[in-house]
Amino acid sequence: MNITDEEMSKLQRYMQDKFSNGNIVLRPRSQTQDSVEVLLNGEFIGVIYKDDEDAEDVSYDFNMAILKMDLDAAA
Repeated sequence: MNITDEEMSKLQRYMQDKFSNGNIVLRPRSQTQDSVEVLLNGEFIGVIYKDDEDAEDVSYDFNMAILKMDLDAAA
């Protein structure tokens, strides 16, 4: 279930293209190898997990928690 450097690079390019933002950077997590951290302008915004239970159907799940206080600050 490890995310390779090549996968991380492809995921980073995909995220940058999808959100039209070259400031999105992925980096390995120290605790586990099945996911990577997503940063925007150096700020942690979420995690991408790899799901490869079925080798022919590999997928990646982007999880981003949004705190209520962050919504209130943006209003």
